[in-house]
Amino acid sequence: MSWLWAIIVGLVLGLIAKAILPGKQAIPLWLTAIFGMLGSVLGNAIATWIGVNNTSGIDWTRHLLQLLGAIAVVAVGDGLWAAIRGKRTA
Repeated sequence: MSWLWAIIVGLVLGLIAKAILPGKQAIPLWLTAIFGMLGSVLGNAIATWIGVNNTSGIDWTRHLLQLLGAIAVVAVGDGLWAAIRGKRTA
């Protein structure tokens, strides 16, 4: 069940990241979910590194770091995807 949640959260974070980034990202939905999951893992790692991964109540800082991680991964991944597909240079 945890993989299902990881996919759902990754998809949601990826879609939010695509909505925040300017322009149109040409990555498919399955790659959006993967990039969102990678961004979530990156955000969790940063939250652990700075010591805010486990707080009482809602972990707003950790969630914000996950979103920022997803934005970074989607931005970099979109450029790489486009370069691989030959639509623009990275």
